[in-house]
Amino acid sequence: MLGAAAAGWAYRHLNGNIESVDINGALGDDRPARAVVTPAATGPADASPLPTGSLNLLVLGSDSREGAADRELGGGDGSGARSDTAMVVHIDAGRTKATVVSIPRDTLVTRPSCPLASGGTTAVAHGAMFNSAYAVGGPVCAVKTVESLTGVRMDHYLGVDFSGFARLVDALGGVDVTTGQDIDDDKSHLHLKAGTHHLDGRQALALARTRHGIGDGSDLGRIGLQQALVKDLVEQLSGAGLLTDPARLYEVADAVTSGLTTDTGLDSLGELTSLGRSLRGLTADRVRTVTMPVVTAPSDPDRVIPEEPAAGRLWSSLR
Repeated sequence: MLGAAAAGWAYRHLNGNIESVDINGALGDDRPARAVVTPAATGPADASPLPTGSLNLLVLGSDSREGAADRELGGGDGSGARSDTAMVVHIDAGRTKATVVSIPRDTLVTRPSCPLASGGTTAVAHGAMFNSAYAVGGPVCAVKTVESLTGVRMDHYLGVDFSGFARLVDALGGVDVTTGQDIDDDKSHLHLKAGTHHLDGRQALALARTRHGIGDGSDLGRIGLQQALVKDLVEQLSGAGLLTDPARLYEVADAVTSGLTTDTGLDSLGELTSLGRSLRGLTADRVRTVTMPVVTAPSDPDRVIPEEPAAGRLWSSLR
């Protein structure tokens, strides 16, 4: 009885950690076509079949949650929300391969009119920075802007805040990363020599955010570090042996869900678990990372715009 009660409490606690946004309800039907997802039995006949169709997820790293933990890590202070990391994750049919496409936050886009939770809509904005969509309209506007830019339907949304990301890395025991050059960034408080390092959560977050200490200081240099970190984390998760260590599994699940905002299609532990089980054949060596092709914006040398037709071909390959 005590075991059942503890399991029930843990389930309710993890479910309660997750915040969600009804993106489908907010955006309605005026969106790119949804890919056909075909369930396929992957276990005993009486088991619930796991989906095996292709899937597109928008993953944003943001400081949108207010609180002491985020402020201590450089996050939101109540004056607004920012999304410094944006990745479209395309999972191939069969769910054993994936392509992660990074969208530079400094990309100039036409930001569409977006519905607001308080009522009304935002105005269409031409030549707006990509990451302004999240600032003015939250996850709903971020999804609509990505769909307008790419022509690709986002099946799900996952937002991770600063403290949640740091807690996840710490729960995994840290992450091993290799850098090809020295990193010396006073703004992110990260100082690393070129080579392989074992980073804790705070250091891994600093690596994901740093840009002033590498290359030309642009967002494109930071994206390369973020993509390498994603692969390292996938490898770390694959080899963590979580299913044989319930205490560690709970710690990781608590870290993941405490910093997570999803669409309503993934807002329960059961739905997230089902997604995770469907991806069990996905390993780090089957994850391809690319950046949306861009060129310097004619109107501003510090901004970029999609490079066509290369960007269009990339997005077409994910539909």
